Amino acid sequence: MKRIFSRDFLSPLVRLSNNWLSLTGVVIVTTATVFWLFLLPVTLRGQITHPYIGILIFLLLPVFFVAGLLLIPAGMLLRRRRERGRGARLAGLPALTWRNRDFRRLVTFVGVTTVVNIVVASQLTYGAVEYMDSVTFCGLTCHQVMQPEYTAHENSPHARVACVACHIGPGASWFVRSKLSGTGQVFATIFDTYPRPIPTPVKSLRPARETCEVCHWPQRFDQDKLVITPSYADDAQNTPSQTVLLVKIGGRGRGIHGMHVGEGVHIRYASDETRQTIPWVEYEDPEGHKTAYAEDGAKGGPPANLTIREMDCIDCHNRPTHAFDMPGAGMDKAMAAGLISPSLPFVKKEGLAILKKAYPTRNQAAAQIPAAFVAYYRNGYPAVYQRQPEQIRRSAQALLGIYDRNVFPAMNIAWGTYPNNIGHNDFPGCFRCHDGNHSSAGGKVVTQDCGACHNLLAIQETNPKILTDLDLTGGTP
Repeated sequence: MKRIFSRDFLSPLVRLSNNWLSLTGVVIVTTATVFWLFLLPVTLRGQITHPYIGILIFLLLPVFFVAGLLLIPAGMLLRRRRERGRGARLAGLPALTWRNRDFRRLVTFVGVTTVVNIVVASQLTYGAVEYMDSVTFCGLTCHQVMQPEYTAHENSPHARVACVACHIGPGASWFVRSKLSGTGQVFATIFDTYPRPIPTPVKSLRPARETCEVCHWPQRFDQDKLVITPSYADDAQNTPSQTVLLVKIGGRGRGIHGMHVGEGVHIRYASDETRQTIPWVEYEDPEGHKTAYAEDGAKGGPPANLTIREMDCIDCHNRPTHAFDMPGAGMDKAMAAGLISPSLPFVKKEGLAILKKAYPTRNQAAAQIPAAFVAYYRNGYPAVYQRQPEQIRRSAQALLGIYDRNVFPAMNIAWGTYPNNIGHNDFPGCFRCHDGNHSSAGGKVVTQDCGACHNLLAIQETNPKILTDLDLTGGTP
């Protein structure tokens, strides 16, 4: 060891590195390496679930580690330049020939340490890229900004699909584009200049044919789907009822998908930035025939002040993951699942009244919603309160859960802030085009026939006969 690291060999390096810049770099690299070694067991156990641990391991440590490495030679070069300017000579500096034993040792030392640094830096870099693509990073790093979207994602059919699968998709070009866009979003978050609520639709979102259609093949033919929607009245008995639809999903020229995104079908439309007002539509059938449909004010063609877009999946399925319920639908789902007890008198009516009140903050809602619900039964129905205290308590917490999943005062998100274009009950949805007011020059009208998309088998019936015939009455609320 003494022969390898001889005084003549090390003295020039020690002398050159004896400056504040290089010493700072040594301290930074050493500190980052020690932190990395301490946190290595955490990274080896699997995915990081805590956002701040992930930021420390995969974002801050690589930056400090690489910065420290760069500072060491930078300080040495600066000192060497200053000493040359003063005419100073470095004693013991080996000649730069391979026959020189000290020079070979120097190259070996630098090579080994470089390999070690590359291993550490590559592990940190790979971990950083992987972490930035995780749902934890996307949803939890910026608590207030992404809290609504993260909450909706965790309660959606795509809860096990990573954010990047839809927002970035495969390929390097969109990865780079997303990171460049994300840089601006980081600064907007730091300086508190981001909009509240986050505007939709996302203008820079990758086309659905390159993301959604990786899993969902629009040309595939699907059989009609039976949809059962439970609901409860606002009377004392919370009278249950069900609406039963046979939805004609279709494909290959038939049903909803076949008519809108089937092979050879192209639909263009003109709309405002929200895509909720559509005065002009152009339909191209598989034979290439184009027909324009417009409202009365757009008979001369698409209005110049509107944007023309070709329709894809996201124009109807605009909230496939980040969906927010209206209060009535939220309560119906909770009651059908048994989270809110339908046996409590007027629970639907009182629950809606409590949910629709304005609460300045989520903390105030967390305190007031359960308290108001419990107080309603304690004061108005003392016998029920004595007989069903646990059901009242659980129902109160479930009611708060509905609010917490859908309302975010800090982001100015209230009931109905984000419209859902599937269906046409709470928002225009299908009726943006299928409203009976879009007609062609030849007098043809975009159909508003209910039977074109679904068959109504029962509409808010207490005991639908169709469910009895199909032996599906076990799902009756």
